[in-house]
Amino acid sequence: MTESLKRVFATKKAQGAPAFVTFVTAGYPSPTDTVPLMFAMAQGGADIIELGVPFSDPIADGPAIQDSNNVALQHDVSYAQVLGMLKDARNKGLQTPVLLMGYYNPLLSYGEEKAVQDAREAGANGFIMVDLPPEEAIRFRSICAKEGISYVPLVAPSTSLQRIKFLASIADSFIYVVSKMGTTGSSAEVAMNVELPQLLSRIRAYTPVPLAVGFGVATRAHFESVAAAGSDGVVVGSRIVSLIKGSKSPKDALDTVRAFCAELTQHAGAMPTPPHLANGAGVQVVQPPPALPIPPAPAPDSLKVTEAGHLPGRFGAFGGQYVPEALVDALAELEQAHLTALADPEFWKEFESFYGYINRPSRLYHAERLSKHAGGANIWFKREDLNHTGSHKINNAIGQILLARRLGKKRIIAETGAGQHGVATATACARFGLECVVYMGAEDVRRQALNVFRMRMLGAKVIPVNSGSKTLKDAINEAMRDWVTNLSTTHYLVGSAIGPHPFPTIVRDFQRVIGREIKQQMAEIKGKLPDVVVACVGGGSNAIGTFYDFIQEPGVRLFGVEAGGDGVDTQRHSATLALGTPGVLHGVRTYLLQSPTGQIIETHSISAGLDYPGVGPEHAWLKDSGRAQYIVATDEEALRGFRMCTQLEGIIPALESAHAIWGAVQIAKTLPKEQDVVLCLSGRGDKDVEQISEILPGKWADKLDWHIEM
Repeated sequence: MTESLKRVFATKKAQGAPAFVTFVTAGYPSPTDTVPLMFAMAQGGADIIELGVPFSDPIADGPAIQDSNNVALQHDVSYAQVLGMLKDARNKGLQTPVLLMGYYNPLLSYGEEKAVQDAREAGANGFIMVDLPPEEAIRFRSICAKEGISYVPLVAPSTSLQRIKFLASIADSFIYVVSKMGTTGSSAEVAMNVELPQLLSRIRAYTPVPLAVGFGVATRAHFESVAAAGSDGVVVGSRIVSLIKGSKSPKDALDTVRAFCAELTQHAGAMPTPPHLANGAGVQVVQPPPALPIPPAPAPDSLKVTEAGHLPGRFGAFGGQYVPEALVDALAELEQAHLTALADPEFWKEFESFYGYINRPSRLYHAERLSKHAGGANIWFKREDLNHTGSHKINNAIGQILLARRLGKKRIIAETGAGQHGVATATACARFGLECVVYMGAEDVRRQALNVFRMRMLGAKVIPVNSGSKTLKDAINEAMRDWVTNLSTTHYLVGSAIGPHPFPTIVRDFQRVIGREIKQQMAEIKGKLPDVVVACVGGGSNAIGTFYDFIQEPGVRLFGVEAGGDGVDTQRHSATLALGTPGVLHGVRTYLLQSPTGQIIETHSISAGLDYPGVGPEHAWLKDSGRAQYIVATDEEALRGFRMCTQLEGIIPALESAHAIWGAVQIAKTLPKEQDVVLCLSGRGDKDVEQISEILPGKWADKLDWHIEM
């Protein structure tokens, strides 16, 4: 199957023309349209077809392909159905080589070995996996080599020379060259990257493997420009998807796609008609010349990876860097900057110089009335709610801003759910005079209007995200798309202990001050360690910061409290560790709330900051190792915790923290009075008061017997 791809490029080279590679999302605009569209592309001159496997969160794709994925998923198109479409096309006579292109999680859910074997049986010639760089694909590449189908590596403008050499060494058919930084997308008005010839020359210095260029090709002029730059192939995807979307009918779509492909490949007779293609009816073609001298696929035991960094890329089976190629070297640069900072006393001296600004150390407060109400162990609050900006988020924001300054980045982007991380980032950017852009789900913008106003007051640009569930997950998607487009000027200030390595470690290192202070303060007050430490868990930054310094203290029990929403017996919750399964999202392998086919499902929590379908990889490891326990508090229980804290202690907590309050009370009830439970009060509830005032009248007021005169 790899051989067919080699022969395509050999044939086109003999003709003096580039191979034409097209793309369509399987199931778009409907499942019945896919096979006819594949034939239309082949009839128009496509030499290779990329068949997109739909995924709910395509972080490297622009609006056109995002939309096509969403439409396909509305038709419940799964990986198995994609293979069924391909098999149908083969049975009807399609001879054009086909590559399956997409994201890793649907294949991981299907089972890697079965996914590759079934793809080969269906007639696939190879894979282009957007978020599966070779370092993370050792087993996958081995299976592909065994089955004789291609794993196509990608090279981006940001890829270093050392890495280009490595990627070239594993290419067994061709290399996909990303023409520009950013997401997929094309425009007739936008010229191709003028530095493309230099990029292709850099790659050619290391390999004779054919190079196919994609991203941004929309017109015949673009096609000729890419060919003139020295490309062996030209990839067109978003433009075709947009033409399909603009068609009046399925027949119109077929005619439009066929005509567009013919225009790019045969316009004015400038390029010969590719002789090897079937017309969709299995027409015999002339035998192509021998394939180019491409090295065979490496043996499984020689599938080497690049040198690993010194930070832990994995926490047991979790973690990693499942990212588009354009981000790999940026993450390596960030890791090196953090390693250097860790070893530099001057960095930590500068970080600690801002403790007066942050309001550190935060106090440890004995919640006497809440303890009495629980009737068991003493309950203590670690008062992160008293930090500047009202939560623990400022710890990480200041730390990462200092890293960004070391890297020379002047523009900061962030995602936010409840708005606390957005406010902390906007605050730090104002303090250091940096540009700030915050992505926030449109639903969270609605329920956290006060924090949105605070961010804008501080000078940040807040961008509502209207895709998907319009919550934190979708804000992360957009932030990652921004980052991959603007790597040279921008630092992505990730707010939780999520994302690709090294972000979970970086965030933990700046939040572990919480646990360190708890240790010291409990020793000063009680002369011992706490018996139990509790924190709420969404992505898990406050929790891992609270837990980390106690992981090696076996006498301290660790409890994370997840958002149970309407209940774990419903579909409306965010209990990822309680009910999730391992998968890959936002660059990291961790527990996810996902469908049986590997699509990320929408979550629910009354708390915007816990409304996320994943969790930090270190928490996943703590769960599987048994070192930490994770329990669930429903919306109702969180509201009861909110009310208890407000009326017993005179402290209005964030709804996120209210989950931990409920959990801490339930745990304290089971323990003797001489024991101590410390919970991280991660944020204050100013931001939630308006939301409470809106939802309390009616259902919740009656259910909680909490009637407040308005």
